[in-house]
Amino acid sequence: MKRAAIFLFLVLLAVLSLGKGNLILYGWSDYIPEEVIENFSKEYDVRVTYDTYDSNETMFAKLKAGARGYDLAMPSADYTSIMIKENMLLKIDRSKIDNLINIDPDIIEQMYYDPNNEYSIPYMVGTTGIAVNTLYLQDYPKSWEIFQMPELRGKMTLLDDMREVFGAALKYLGYSVNTTDETQLKEAKNLILEWKKNIAKFDNELFAKGVISGEFWVVHGYGENIFYEATEEELENIDFFIPREGSTMWIDSFVILKGARNIDNAHLFINYILRPEVSAKISDYLLLPSPNVPARELMEEEPVYTAQEMENTELIKDLGRDLRLYNDLWNEIRFGL
Repeated sequence: MKRAAIFLFLVLLAVLSLGKGNLILYGWSDYIPEEVIENFSKEYDVRVTYDTYDSNETMFAKLKAGARGYDLAMPSADYTSIMIKENMLLKIDRSKIDNLINIDPDIIEQMYYDPNNEYSIPYMVGTTGIAVNTLYLQDYPKSWEIFQMPELRGKMTLLDDMREVFGAALKYLGYSVNTTDETQLKEAKNLILEWKKNIAKFDNELFAKGVISGEFWVVHGYGENIFYEATEEELENIDFFIPREGSTMWIDSFVILKGARNIDNAHLFINYILRPEVSAKISDYLLLPSPNVPARELMEEEPVYTAQEMENTELIKDLGRDLRLYNDLWNEIRFGL
């Protein structure tokens, strides 16, 4: 009897302690609505701290340099693959993520680097495209070819992202965004150098504000950033499209970092995010198609593009040692090295 009472006490203690404490997230800025985090905190009595980064490279470098204290990060597919290989992640207890069943199987199938979701759980899927301010430009090809138009010199920007820019050039040339063929990569490099003559700059941070204000007429970037920045009136003049040749695809996932102190709360948060009503709220906020199948029926906003429009996109993969081919050519493009 005494043993049973002790057991019941321990079970009660575990239930009462579930979710209490902290959770420290390291993710992209403006990527999770504050309301979602606040609601999770209230429901589970967890204090959430959200620290941000502006690129996968920044996130990875900081963690490799020894940054500690983070529980969850949100890398894209290629960096998730790298972090698995570098032994930077903890295995996920899938028995605690019962809402994983809501994720589109087609997206799971794309996750070649973690086919059984042992280390990563998809958060959001999307692509990269081109935005045009139609107040200043009305006649243009819905193609990467737009960056070859000398009459637009100084009025365009490309992302300051090696794989995204190479991906654009390679798609235009009819190659895979993950090619390791040196001849194809050099051809892409020469094309990017032609584009470079026409752009104002490579830019990750201000492209959305720039195209909305008219400082730039054409920008390479993420539609969700632009639609987040613009008013409804301003959006009437913004045409965002996925070029006809196709584009890159990205999958951002939650991963639990080695050294995490709040592992139970990390699992709670991931499972909470995968609730259909929560996932729908996030997609409405980001104006992105939801990877969560039942959430698609609950969305109230029209996404910037649909899952069907992403059919001609290709996932950026971790290329291992072959990434040096890209790095060397990118340094030539950016810095003339």
